[in-house]
Order: sequence, then C-alpha cells, then structure tokens
Amino acid sequence: MSTNLNTRLLRVGELARRVNKTTRALRFYEEMDLLAPVQRTAGGFRLYHPDTLTRIQWIDRLQELGFSLSDIRGFLETFRGEPHGPAAMEQLRSFYTEKLSETRAAVARLKSLESDLQHSLTYLEGCHSCAPATLRSACHSCNEEHENDAPAMVSAVASPI
Repeated sequence: MSTNLNTRLLRVGELARRVNKTTRALRFYEEMDLLAPVQRTAGGFRLYHPDTLTRIQWIDRLQELGFSLSDIRGFLETFRGEPHGPAAMEQLRSFYTEKLSETRAAVARLKSLESDLQHSLTYLEGCHSCAPATLRSACHSCNEEHENDAPAMVSAVASPI
C-alpha cells in the first residue's frame, strides 16, 4: 500500500468513526498486527491509508463468519510470509473454501431448525379446540384431532415428564 501526495490519510479518530469502532479497538488491531498506520504526525497521531477501511470491513466479515482475531492474525502472518503471488492466492482460496464449507453446514442446520419451527407452528395452529380453562393434562385430545403426531419440538415440551 503506497501513499502518494493525493491520498488523504485518516487519523485514528476519523477512522474509528467511519468504521463504528473505538480508537481502543483500532489500537488493539494494531497490537495484533491486523493493521498498521502508514505514518505518524509530528504530534504522534496515527495516520491510516483509506484502504484501512476495507481491511477493517474484511476483519468484521471474518468475525461474522466465526473467525477470532487470533485466527485472522495467523492467516495474515502466513499470507504475508508467502513471497509468491500464486501461492499466496492459493492460501486465500483455501482459507475461504474451508469457511464456505462451514458456512454451508451452518445454513443447512438453520434451515432444518426453520423447518422444525414451521412444522411446530403449523401443528399448534390446530390446537384451538379446547376452552381457555382446559387443564394442560386434558390437552391430549388435540392429538386425536390432528392427523399427524405432534412434532418433536411440541411433544418434548407437552409430554408429562
């Protein structure tokens, strides 16, 4: 990342405001070697290249995917240590491929949960035949009115144990 005279560098406070982080968080990122100022002012203020905004967004996205800051730092250390572009890009591809697989598995689990919840709600929509004062122990009659057995997410709660 090179700077030229036309590039407006950002002070840490401005950078923090733009990415909705505290200056302390940005200093912590710096301590973890996730980002670095390109220079300091005579007064010691950190100045960051505008591309740092993109780096912080990347860090945020990886954290949303479940990576810790230590994971991200480890990847960056390995990536920076690779002198050859194609090998570095292969590392990045491998890094993302693994996370994509994990993300797809998480999506599948969430879709299964969504299906279970929807099935339970559909079942529960049919449970309006009892009077409001009916004791819960008498609700077994709902099972007789439904064509299907109660879904596990309903029966697990409604069972007498």
